[in-house]
Amino acid sequence: MSTQRLAELPDAVLRLIEKASGSVVDVGTVNAGRNSAIAARVRTTDHTLFVKGLPLDHPWVWTQKREADVSPYVRGIAPELCWHVEEDGWSLLAFEYVEGGHADFTPGSPDLPRVMATMARLAQVPTPGIELKTMPHRLRTYVDDPADLSWFAGNRLLHTEWNPHNVVMTGRGALLVDWGWASTGAAWIDPALWLLWLIAHGHNPGQAESEAAAHPAWEHAPRAGLDALARVQRRLWGSIAAESTDDWAKPMQRAARAWDEHRNATA
Repeated sequence: MSTQRLAELPDAVLRLIEKASGSVVDVGTVNAGRNSAIAARVRTTDHTLFVKGLPLDHPWVWTQKREADVSPYVRGIAPELCWHVEEDGWSLLAFEYVEGGHADFTPGSPDLPRVMATMARLAQVPTPGIELKTMPHRLRTYVDDPADLSWFAGNRLLHTEWNPHNVVMTGRGALLVDWGWASTGAAWIDPALWLLWLIAHGHNPGQAESEAAAHPAWEHAPRAGLDALARVQRRLWGSIAAESTDDWAKPMQRAARAWDEHRNATA
């Protein structure tokens, strides 16, 4: 489900920003992403911020708190959270504004090893002491055999949403944004989910798996677990593509199908 992006910041939102960070002198809309009603570059007298927000009655407002809760654990691999407020009908997050473009996931891109370096750093983050969804819980609807869910269990912090718009390439490396769907699970799941986006951007499944194999957890990924995840992702993206009008839904459905067929062919 996409969220309608507001072209201008409501007065209540401007007041909340000024209360937290001082007088607003300039606002620029950020077009990337689909899950926030507000996504803006906001310059105040003392700071430049990226502000994202949802109405408090939005069904996905919980993702705002999830991002705020995760933020202390991902310093250095994500933009710094400056503040989080829930007031006057809005949930707002303000992050340090970072200059950079979105990651290029096409074959041969120089961004790929830099993205993998950040993903490997994420794999070393201690398990957060916060409430997070688990991958077995998230994927339970898409398995034929509930026993397959055991492959996905684990205690590692996972980003899980590897759309290139969620990876900002900066002078200090790849930074990960949009942590609303952070979850816990087996460490090899993040590179496995990333490789689907690589396929959608021009890699064949073998090439994508070769890129994913640079992740330190990949060598421990059970073959049967990867096979099960490929089956699950094919069903999941088929369901998303049937309902979504977003331009990335159909390519991701095709990528998930291609990876599942590749896993079956090599099983």
